[in-house]
Amino acid sequence: MKLKICGMKYPQNILEVGSLLPDYMGFIFWEKSARYFNGQIPELIKTIKKVGVFVNESVENIIKKIDKHDLQAVQLHGKESVEFCQDLKNKIDPKIEIIKVFSADENFDFEIIKPFENVCDYFLFDTKGKLPGGNGTTFDWTILKKYNSDKPFFLSGGIGINELKAIEEISKSKLPIYGVDVNSKFEIEPGLKNKNLFSNFKRKLEIVNI
Repeated sequence: MKLKICGMKYPQNILEVGSLLPDYMGFIFWEKSARYFNGQIPELIKTIKKVGVFVNESVENIIKKIDKHDLQAVQLHGKESVEFCQDLKNKIDPKIEIIKVFSADENFDFEIIKPFENVCDYFLFDTKGKLPGGNGTTFDWTILKKYNSDKPFFLSGGIGINELKAIEEISKSKLPIYGVDVNSKFEIEPGLKNKNLFSNFKRKLEIVNI
């Protein structure tokens, strides 16, 4: 199971957390976010995939960010259509991963994700809330029993130490969970992560993966 830490903002903190070797690091390029990243990503260990997080952004601007920061993945956190995802897929390097986010609650209809299966590499399920992401709460993961796709997905939304047991249960199921995405539960303030807390979580997650 992969580990993605999102909402990174401060260069020194990025390097500190990067030393723990998460699989993915997310940088939010949505200006309204408290974790908006507007700097230059410091050089990271090559195994860490840099993810640009976008909300209803244009294909052209996404490509500019890919080129500027040498991104290995794009996370679409808005109301992007299937056609938009296909257009983006056609215009970027096929090695760059596309992650399409869906905000979930107990009424989520998994049929809406079907058309996206061929235009993205992974899904990400986050908690439906006031903001596109970073709401800091989990949704009812039992709804994932209704997941009817083979597409691997990330699980997100208020994940912290207390969710490890539930993550372990999901990892033992037949669901194609690819990774977990963490953010707010590891923060000192928006964008600034607690390295020790994240290290502890990563170590325990690795035990779950055995």
